[in-house]
Amino acid sequence: MKQFNEYNENDIKKVVGQQRTMLFFTADWCSDCRFIKPRMPEIEQENSDFTWIEVDRDDNMDIARELRIMGIPSFVAFDKGEEIGRLVNKERKTKEEVETFISTLPK
Repeated sequence: MKQFNEYNENDIKKVVGQQRTMLFFTADWCSDCRFIKPRMPEIEQENSDFTWIEVDRDDNMDIARELRIMGIPSFVAFDKGEEIGRLVNKERKTKEEVETFISTLPK
């Protein structure tokens, strides 16, 4: 999974604007984030139609505020620049919950 900080502002806008993209908001101190992280490679592989980008919420508060991300872990899906879905709350998420969320997104 790519890290948000690997992109400059123009690159991230280009990726999100041209591809199906999933932003995964997390933080090092977040126990619920650590709970889902071991499952993320599997989730990413099973949903390879998305470009997956991990966003450390604490290091990227501007984008978190812009997207109204306060609870983590959270997921925001885009297709060619349009937000198509979000799983945003402060609850612990299981692999099954993330997969169910992804299955509800428009193709």
